[in-house]
Amino acid sequence: MSIKSNLSYLNYIKESGISAFLQNLPNIRYKEQEKNHKISQINISDINSLKELENYINQSNICLLKNTASKTVFADGNPSSKIMLIGEAPGAEEDKIGKPFVGLAGKLLNKMLASINLDRNNVYITNIIPWRPPNNRTPNSEEILLCLPFIQKHIEIIKPKLIILLGGTASKAILSSTHGIMRMRGKWYEYNNLNLNNPIPVRAIYHPAFLLRVANKKREAWEDLKEIQKKLHAINEKI
Repeated sequence: MSIKSNLSYLNYIKESGISAFLQNLPNIRYKEQEKNHKISQINISDINSLKELENYINQSNICLLKNTASKTVFADGNPSSKIMLIGEAPGAEEDKIGKPFVGLAGKLLNKMLASINLDRNNVYITNIIPWRPPNNRTPNSEEILLCLPFIQKHIEIIKPKLIILLGGTASKAILSSTHGIMRMRGKWYEYNNLNLNNPIPVRAIYHPAFLLRVANKKREAWEDLKEIQKKLHAINEKI
């Protein structure tokens, strides 16, 4: 702040009836705000590592969901994996622990991965939205658009050979579609980005939370998982 600004602020405080301070030094939150201001000036296009991206998201105030969440949920799993799973947003357990898919839906996801000989050590998991929406509601279009650069940069850094989209929100956001998951599942798509050398194969499947509510869709989910396993075998043969 300039000297003129400081004087104006002190005059404002005096006119408000404040005549004494409880401490002589500024509150530490002033320094944090200054730090946040500097980080916010970084352009996301200049980020090249997961650590930089995580710091950027942690300091970002672009989405109001951060104000009601307990933690920023960044990612889990193996960042060197060829397989990237993208969900919707953290739930209550994820918000508490700070990792994606650790609640009941996460336990089912672990079983789904195990059915095709995968686990969290050989996949990478994140969400479209890094903060829990209140009452676990579905993120709205504005929130998704505000957070979309985060996941796009995430994909650029990981450079997966295969992307698995968990549920309709992730599928619509990544594939820029208005179709629901019922219509999008069962097919292969491609994700393209100017900063990627090659398009990435994408499969949209049911979200584990949906399968917990609608058990009769597990057969269709199993068909998708088998197709993913076949694609992985084909990818591994080319490497």
